[in-house]
Amino acid sequence: MAEQQQNNPLHGITLEKIVTDLHAHYGWEKLGSLIRIDCFNNNQSIKSSLKFLRKMPWARKKVEDLYLDTFNK
Repeated sequence: MAEQQQNNPLHGITLEKIVTDLHAHYGWEKLGSLIRIDCFNNNQSIKSSLKFLRKMPWARKKVEDLYLDTFNK
Protein backbone atom coordinates (compact mmCIF):
# COMPACT_ATOMS: atom_id res chain seq x y z
CA MET A 1 0.00 0.00 0.00
CA ALA A 2 2.78 2.46 0.84
CA GLU A 3 4.40 1.72 -2.52
CA GLN A 4 1.14 2.59 -4.28
CA GLN A 5 0.95 5.91 -2.45
CA GLN A 6 4.51 6.74 -3.43
CA ASN A 7 3.45 6.72 -7.08
CA ASN A 8 0.23 8.65 -6.38
CA PRO A 9 0.79 12.30 -7.38
CA LEU A 10 -2.08 13.33 -5.08
CA HIS A 11 -0.63 11.63 -2.00
CA GLY A 12 -0.64 14.07 0.91
CA ILE A 13 -2.85 16.63 -0.87
CA THR A 14 -6.24 17.13 0.75
CA LEU A 15 -9.45 17.43 -1.20
CA GLU A 16 -9.91 20.86 0.37
CA LYS A 17 -6.54 22.01 -1.02
CA ILE A 18 -7.43 20.64 -4.45
CA VAL A 19 -10.76 22.50 -4.57
CA THR A 20 -9.26 25.68 -3.08
CA ASP A 21 -6.37 25.71 -5.57
CA LEU A 22 -8.65 25.04 -8.54
CA HIS A 23 -11.04 27.78 -7.43
CA ALA A 24 -8.17 30.24 -7.02
CA HIS A 25 -6.81 29.31 -10.46
CA TYR A 26 -10.05 29.16 -12.48
CA GLY A 27 -12.83 30.81 -10.43
CA TRP A 28 -16.27 29.23 -10.01
CA GLU A 29 -17.56 30.13 -13.49
CA LYS A 30 -14.68 28.53 -15.40
CA LEU A 31 -14.55 25.59 -13.00
CA GLY A 32 -18.27 25.02 -13.54
CA SER A 33 -17.81 25.01 -17.30
CA LEU A 34 -14.85 22.60 -17.12
CA ILE A 35 -16.59 20.20 -14.74
CA ARG A 36 -20.36 20.40 -14.98
CA ILE A 37 -21.39 19.66 -11.42
CA ASP A 38 -23.97 21.63 -9.48
CA CYS A 39 -21.73 22.67 -6.60
CA PHE A 40 -19.51 24.61 -9.03
CA ASN A 41 -22.45 26.30 -10.78
CA ASN A 42 -24.95 26.89 -7.94
CA ASN A 43 -24.47 27.44 -4.21
CA GLN A 44 -20.76 27.91 -4.85
CA SER A 45 -18.57 27.42 -1.83
CA ILE A 46 -15.62 25.30 -0.85
CA LYS A 47 -17.73 23.71 1.90
CA SER A 48 -20.61 22.66 -0.37
CA SER A 49 -18.16 21.41 -3.00
CA LEU A 50 -16.31 19.26 -0.46
CA LYS A 51 -19.58 17.82 0.85
CA PHE A 52 -20.67 16.84 -2.66
CA LEU A 53 -17.29 15.53 -3.82
CA ARG A 54 -16.90 13.32 -0.76
CA LYS A 55 -20.21 11.61 -1.61
CA MET A 56 -19.64 11.27 -5.36
CA PRO A 57 -16.45 9.39 -6.30
CA TRP A 58 -17.01 9.99 -10.06
CA ALA A 59 -17.09 13.77 -9.51
CA ARG A 60 -14.10 13.68 -7.19
CA LYS A 61 -12.13 11.80 -9.86
CA LYS A 62 -12.90 14.53 -12.41
CA VAL A 63 -11.75 17.21 -9.98
CA GLU A 64 -8.57 15.31 -9.12
CA ASP A 65 -7.82 14.76 -12.83
CA LEU A 66 -8.30 18.47 -13.55
CA TYR A 67 -6.00 19.32 -10.65
CA LEU A 68 -3.28 17.05 -12.03
CA ASP A 69 -3.72 18.39 -15.56
CA THR A 70 -3.54 21.97 -14.27
CA PHE A 71 -0.74 21.84 -11.72
CA ASN A 72 1.42 18.81 -12.63
CA LYS A 73 2.98 19.97 -15.88
